[in-house]
Amino acid sequence: MIPIPCPHFKISIVKRSQGQSVVAGAAYQSGERLFSEYDQKTKFYNKKKELVHAEIMLPPHAPSGYADRATLWNAVESVENQWNSQLARRIVLAFPVEVPKEQYLPMLKEFCNEQFVSKGMIADFAIHDKGDGNPHAHILLTLRAMDKHGRWLPKARKVYDLDENGKRIQLPSGNWKCHKENTVDWNDQKYAEVWRHGWETITNRYLEAAGRPERVDLRSFERQGVQQIPTVHLGPAAHQMEKRGIETFLGNLNRDIRAANSLMQSIRSTIRGLQRWIADLTEKKQLLLDALEKAKEPTPSDLLVDYFNLRNEQRSGWSGKAKLKCTVRDFEEIRQAVDYLKAHSLNTIEDLNAAIKDLSQTVAPLRRQLKQNESQMRAIAQIKDAAAIHAKLKPIHDIFIKKNFKLTKDAYAAQHKDELDAFNKAVRTLMKLNGSTAVDFSALDAEFSALQSGSAELRSQLETLQPDISALKNIRKYIDLVLNKQQLSAPGGKTPEKESVLKKLNDSKVALEEKKSQPYQKTTEHTL
Repeated sequence: MIPIPCPHFKISIVKRSQGQSVVAGAAYQSGERLFSEYDQKTKFYNKKKELVHAEIMLPPHAPSGYADRATLWNAVESVENQWNSQLARRIVLAFPVEVPKEQYLPMLKEFCNEQFVSKGMIADFAIHDKGDGNPHAHILLTLRAMDKHGRWLPKARKVYDLDENGKRIQLPSGNWKCHKENTVDWNDQKYAEVWRHGWETITNRYLEAAGRPERVDLRSFERQGVQQIPTVHLGPAAHQMEKRGIETFLGNLNRDIRAANSLMQSIRSTIRGLQRWIADLTEKKQLLLDALEKAKEPTPSDLLVDYFNLRNEQRSGWSGKAKLKCTVRDFEEIRQAVDYLKAHSLNTIEDLNAAIKDLSQTVAPLRRQLKQNESQMRAIAQIKDAAAIHAKLKPIHDIFIKKNFKLTKDAYAAQHKDELDAFNKAVRTLMKLNGSTAVDFSALDAEFSALQSGSAELRSQLETLQPDISALKNIRKYIDLVLNKQQLSAPGGKTPEKESVLKKLNDSKVALEEKKSQPYQKTTEHTL
């Protein structure tokens, strides 16, 4: 099974408070010209070149007229009469290019029917493919449930709170204490995970049916157990600057993160290889001891000497000059390996195992701390970027807040949609990462500088461990060649085959038993 990098799967809400229109969203994804009764404007976005298929899927109790896109979404706009109404749910997901294109439609319809339409939602979807390797789909979903007659139901209902006697509770103001309950739980955060997992399951089933070894996993790196630091989103401005060859703060941070990931992956991969090798070596050592019934355990130094002798045997037909040159080179390599074993008192296989474990335990906390440092540096960069956007766009947001009339407020929101969206996103980022929209840049710069210095020191410490890793890798290679040496070509032109270690041991055991039986046979012959 080959993992595919985490594919795109984004869930968002179409909100009137942000100047968004669900009719405009439907026109964009379907490529149709739609008239919005809410703002009396025609919405049209030409998507003919990339539109593959567009369709509306209705639950059984929905009016058949809602199969018309303009009728459906104008009805939604009409029933949502608040200035801050949530109009629809939008999902944008990517198709794996490994699945045949003709499978995209049944794949998407199965997902929509299973996760949405069967639950009572109306799904309006469109498949886009420009031929640039990014086939994807847009899905618009209704947020209100319907009754059996196809009428929209309220999103929430008022429920009166009751005391221990089952009676309503009256407040000092004279009103009855109550709360709101949603009529459906579609907005529950758990469904984001359910829908992502549903798409992951369907995608992997279609990949398997296509005979592909790839599989997708929509979980985050952290939930997958992948020890990798995620990079920072550059944004359009920084991305364009980087494309022109201009280094940016976020671009440099991403390059540092990628370098740290590469270093950690290299060390982690090498240590895992050494751990697997030491486990295999321990098993082979036990086979050697059991088969030959030897009390003496082969030491790593003995096996290195065997490797040197094996290399000399393999060069028996070489010219004198070439044989001498390679023998001197092998001698120097073995000398360095033996010196390393002596310097670190690695006299047995158990000592080698302990050394690899110690190396792993030394690297693990350094790697964890480096990951924490880089993650905090990324957070600081996001805080500073968000603070700059917040400061720049706050005057626009303040004007929006001061407008009291609905029409002028909606018009201003539509005119400054991008700026208000960016401002709200910056506020969310600051509250999440900083706990406040007030930012102490001096403290952040000092923390970033300390983290940067700490990360540089950690990388330096990891790099100092590389000689030990290289030495252990070479020792592993030499010993493996001894235990798994190849036979010379057999007569008749047969290709060399790798001789089984177990077969060698069995042959040695048989020869030993035959040797022990020879004195008894001679004594018998003399008596006769």
